[in-house]
Amino acid sequence: MEYQSLINTGAGIAFTVAGWFAREMWTAVKDLKSDLAKLREELPKTYVTRDDSREDIREIKEMLGKIFDKLDGKADK
Repeated sequence: MEYQSLINTGAGIAFTVAGWFAREMWTAVKDLKSDLAKLREELPKTYVTRDDSREDIREIKEMLGKIFDKLDGKADK
């Protein structure tokens, strides 16, 4: 009978540790889901979208083109 209580105690301790670990993992996953949701909301406010950056670069290229045209048309003395 002594072996049976040793096995029961060992199994109880093992299941307690496994339950605690599963609970910690469950909490961590919930926190990660919450953080991911916040990141999805905040990310567009922090970074520039690809289309916006392309339009800005296009405008800069147009301005530089105008400057180069004026420099080419300038007569040197």
